[in-house]
Amino acid sequence: MADAPALIDWNVATATAVRLAPKGPAVTRSEAFAAVRQMRDLAAEATQHVTAVTDLRIPDGQPPARIVDRTGWIRGNVGGFRVALRPLLEKLAARSENFPGAPLLRGVAGKIAGAELGVVLAYLSGKVLGQYEIFLPPDNGNPPPGRLSLVAPNIVAVEQELGVVPRDFRLWVAVHEATHRAQFTAVPWLRSHVQDEVAAFLAESDLDARAFVTRLRAVAEHVRQRTRTGDATDFPLGLFEAVQTPRQREILHRLTALMTLLEGHGEYVMNAVGTDVIPTLSDIREKFAARRQGRNAADRFLRRLFGLDIKARQYAEGARFVETVVGAAGMAGFNRVWTSPNTLPTKAEIAEPRRWMARVLHTDVTP
Repeated sequence: MADAPALIDWNVATATAVRLAPKGPAVTRSEAFAAVRQMRDLAAEATQHVTAVTDLRIPDGQPPARIVDRTGWIRGNVGGFRVALRPLLEKLAARSENFPGAPLLRGVAGKIAGAELGVVLAYLSGKVLGQYEIFLPPDNGNPPPGRLSLVAPNIVAVEQELGVVPRDFRLWVAVHEATHRAQFTAVPWLRSHVQDEVAAFLAESDLDARAFVTRLRAVAEHVRQRTRTGDATDFPLGLFEAVQTPRQREILHRLTALMTLLEGHGEYVMNAVGTDVIPTLSDIREKFAARRQGRNAADRFLRRLFGLDIKARQYAEGARFVETVVGAAGMAGFNRVWTSPNTLPTKAEIAEPRRWMARVLHTDVTP
């Protein structure tokens, strides 16, 4: 079989994304170095605040946070896509193996797909403040540890836009991402569970190689048009919702509920650390919430296309779930959620936390 990754030319994807990525904020060289140093220190500090709020014990020996620019974020995520998409790419390569001229067509299609993926990554590289990565290439043949990354130019750009205290905003973001590290390291089964669910979702795809490239090309063209014209005509489906078999929909429902829990937990923790840790917390929360609501029409369209609006809703819905359960059962009661995949909430339970408490904590569902 031909090398599956040839279905996407990853070098083209990287080069395209780096070329199209937006420029960072206007800062001096010394300001940039100082920001990176402070973010690295705050990322280390954030761990203790997360532990204090969540009672989750992050194992010793975790690698330090990576403070990256947009190019670094792009390169890291290209590596992540190579790992995450491998089941799908292997399946598509197998389907196209016996087509006449398949090697040549794969080479051409791979460059097209790489360029289109680069457009997508370029857009996202200017939006992401930080992330905890669980899809990483093997490290000397061994499973790699997860990786916490903060995207320095994006954090600085947002803090400048909002007019908030830089140190406080940087720690606020670091606490959210450190919460994700706590989730995936203190809960031993969680990382492999997510990886298995994503692999199953991709393996269930009924696309062929041509349809895959066509779909990716259509998404990238929407990005180009909306970015160029500002037209935000409604797009009916998110990027991943458009490629679903019935089995994929089942998996996606579970993943959506889990991601809502994880993002909501991060939102809860970053706001629960309190003003002793982040003195201007109320100001940051107010201004950041207003920023989420105040985006222009084109940006709202693109965020919906890439599922980023779903992520924003996940913050709010998941945080309400965590707040309700912690308020009723304490943090120890909430932490029962991490017992096994069977104790994770469903989408319905996220919306009605007392249903989860009745099932897992065996509490009365009446208010």
